[in-house]
Amino acid sequence: MTARIYQTPKNAMQSGKAKTGIWVLEFKPTEPKLPDPLTGWAGSGYTEEQVILKFPSQDAAKAYAEREGIDYTVVITPPKTLKLQAYADNFR
Repeated sequence: MTARIYQTPKNAMQSGKAKTGIWVLEFKPTEPKLPDPLTGWAGSGYTEEQVILKFPSQDAAKAYAEREGIDYTVVITPPKTLKLQAYADNFR
């Protein structure tokens, strides 16, 4: 089993930063999704990709993965850069 640990990004529909400090451990799928012959929906027998564990910090997520023997990769969120400009710059 391999997993990835990442920090939840800000929702595009919110202006604040609520629930953005949560770290998530999510398992990587090991088999591809195939279409169901009856319904045509995509699915697989790999049920571990439905498991999403949330932690208050990156260290807590790493400690859990190491304690349970799960191989993991940490995806670091790049720092957000703000482009500061004046309202008058829209008319130049």
